[in-house]
Amino acid sequence: MHELSITQSIVDVISKKSQEGQVSRITQVNLVIGELSGFVPDCIKFYFDFLSKDTIAEGAVLNFQLIPARLRCRDCSTIFSPQGRDWTCPECHSLSLEIIGGRELYIESMEVE
Repeated sequence: MHELSITQSIVDVISKKSQEGQVSRITQVNLVIGELSGFVPDCIKFYFDFLSKDTIAEGAVLNFQLIPARLRCRDCSTIFSPQGRDWTCPECHSLSLEIIGGRELYIESMEVE
């Protein structure tokens, strides 16, 4: 359900930016979403279609770039993407890990007319 509020924020931001640039229509919005962000692209698209109705973004296409989880081992500094639920370092098998990627959620760009 948290996709509703984040999608409202996306619509607000792109609407504000389009007003600043005197844009007549937003045709495409490119979003970056990390695997660990907790956001579901299909839910964002569903809410976007609803929330953008009667706005400058109505009918815009959403594109999603999905960013995989990236971890760094605190013991040996190996950087890796976990495989499934196995979050142990592939080099030293440590569980002392730092998340360095995969939590992203941002508007990368938008295309306008």
